[in-house]
Amino acid sequence: MKLVTRAIIAIAYVLVPFQVLAQATGTIASAPQDGDLNGSNFTYPWPVKVFQFSSQLQDVEMAFMDVSPVGEANGRVAVCLHGKNFCAPTWESTARILADQGYRVILIDQIGFCKSTKPKSYQYTLQQLSYNTNSLLHALGIANITLIGHSLGGMTSIRYGLLYPETINELVLVNPLGLEDWKALGVPYRDIETLYATEAVSNYTTIRAYQQETYYVNTWDASYDVWVNMLAHIYAGTEAPAFAFDQALTTDMALSAPVVYEFGSLKPRTLLMIGDRDNTALGKQWSPPEVQAKLGHYDVLGKQAVAAMPNAELIEFPDLGHAPQIQDPDGFHAKLLGWLLT
Repeated sequence: MKLVTRAIIAIAYVLVPFQVLAQATGTIASAPQDGDLNGSNFTYPWPVKVFQFSSQLQDVEMAFMDVSPVGEANGRVAVCLHGKNFCAPTWESTARILADQGYRVILIDQIGFCKSTKPKSYQYTLQQLSYNTNSLLHALGIANITLIGHSLGGMTSIRYGLLYPETINELVLVNPLGLEDWKALGVPYRDIETLYATEAVSNYTTIRAYQQETYYVNTWDASYDVWVNMLAHIYAGTEAPAFAFDQALTTDMALSAPVVYEFGSLKPRTLLMIGDRDNTALGKQWSPPEVQAKLGHYDVLGKQAVAAMPNAELIEFPDLGHAPQIQDPDGFHAKLLGWLLT
């Protein structure tokens, strides 16, 4: 019986195209536009849809917005991936700029984040997040994309570019995590329960303090409050424990899965956009001073990364931090469009 079963499986792999086997199948559905969706009550700027599929033996929903081009379409699709402390709407200004240029823009909330399902248990890997993203695009009938990722979304985009290089026309990385291997530089290990305990007490005050020091060069603008409140409400929302646990898992994922050693294998045409005054480094806050001093020097890391990537260019913002698209949207978008449209 075992030999027969193995033979059937082998035949299935021969007869079914690889591309079909390599995608999670699911359905696209509309989502409620008001009230709570998977622990978030934040109002999104465009209608929210969900990709409903099975992942790791559980039914999940990946929330996303599908923004149509304004005026004449240019035939291109841009996909924007958010960072760990961000959600799809933080790309709103970028999406509007791209839509004005004729792009269709897909803004995704990854599983465990924002308006997507908060699994009670999930093995987070950059491969899994990339696979989920690719499966959504397959369900939408999208074959080729301009992929834009920020922070953890940038780190995921690097992994996506290594897994699916043939699908990417251009790759844009905005202050991505993973430009250095934190654990190799001495960041001590923290177990999931300890990480969860820190995540579980997050609120407006703690989130703002971290972002002000780490993301915005110890400056603050009232417009940043909307993004802090968006996140704080999820930490206090209907899925708060699951959200905090998923955030702990994603921190462990990023610390455990460096991409810096694979930059030489990255094939797509790539733009690295770096706010030089960023000092983000996972684990820095619980590392000894001598380790902290080594971490998060983006003015150096950006140059090192672009030198290691075969087909990459670097644009630096000397006075900006972790989120240049939020700190200086006009300057950021001028540089982004200048590169995309050449």
